[in-house]
Amino acid sequence: MGPLGPEAFDAIVGDALDDVPAELLGMLDNVVFLVEDEPPADDPDLLGVYDGIPLTERDDGWAAGALPDRIVLFRGPLTRMCADVEELTDEIAVTVVHEIAHHVGIDDAALHELGWG
Repeated sequence: MGPLGPEAFDAIVGDALDDVPAELLGMLDNVVFLVEDEPPADDPDLLGVYDGIPLTERDDGWAAGALPDRIVLFRGPLTRMCADVEELTDEIAVTVVHEIAHHVGIDDAALHELGWG
């Protein structure tokens, strides 16, 4: 699959988010989804990342003035690894579920055991 422009990729992200179970999306608290072209140079194959404080680590005073947590998807690696739009939509949905799991406090080891690694 060749490179996609930002608008086309964003539309596919929207379609992929529609595939994520509503119960899982309903667990989000103060999270924003972002798309960047490429991941950090030291991890060029990274598809997405969760940057924030997991729900399991927040205390009662956490939300006062807190910036939103971030789930970042990386367009370059996602489009390079997928053969077509259908595969890309599926991979974005899996990546989003993986990063939401980190938001709710599930670590990589548990995600791999559950098949979302």
